[in-house]
Amino acid sequence: MKKYIVLYKPFLLFLVKFFLTYIILAFIYQAFLNTFESNQIDSITKLVAKNTGQLLKLFHADVVFEENKSDDFIKLIFNQRYVARLIEGCNAVSVIILFISFIVSFSGKFKPTVFFIIGGIIGIYILNVIRIAILCALIYFFPAQESILHGVFFPLFIYGVVFVLWVIWVNKFSLYAKSCTDT
Repeated sequence: MKKYIVLYKPFLLFLVKFFLTYIILAFIYQAFLNTFESNQIDSITKLVAKNTGQLLKLFHADVVFEENKSDDFIKLIFNQRYVARLIEGCNAVSVIILFISFIVSFSGKFKPTVFFIIGGIIGIYILNVIRIAILCALIYFFPAQESILHGVFFPLFIYGVVFVLWVIWVNKFSLYAKSCTDT
């Protein structure tokens, strides 16, 4: 048994760091969400909606957001037509938690790790706002394609970007990348 622990130590260490980080961050995020009343929309989702509206208005889109407090979502009205609703899951925090957990589990030197995490959070947030804006415009123009756009294409986009960031991290900045270049 000890032989296998030694043999698989890097993998086991990865799993422990990943799940521990994920659980801690998910717990902190849930505690943050619990500070809001049941009929109140969290501030991060409101910020994502606000930034999405600002982006769409840069392209002279007629966009309005209405809070539906009874059901905890924000209606996105595009060109006088209700096209989407933003819920807590649309704010990309769960994707960011997943991203951070992976980076920490393949940690490198402290400073590059922190900077990569901060850069990744900012990048994911911005891409998520762009994703929501494009998704709303596409749903407006192609309403029959809503399920494939929302359920397939755009999740692939955001998770694809996160995957690329992970690959960059592992190959360029993690301790694993350093040991592979030494051999």
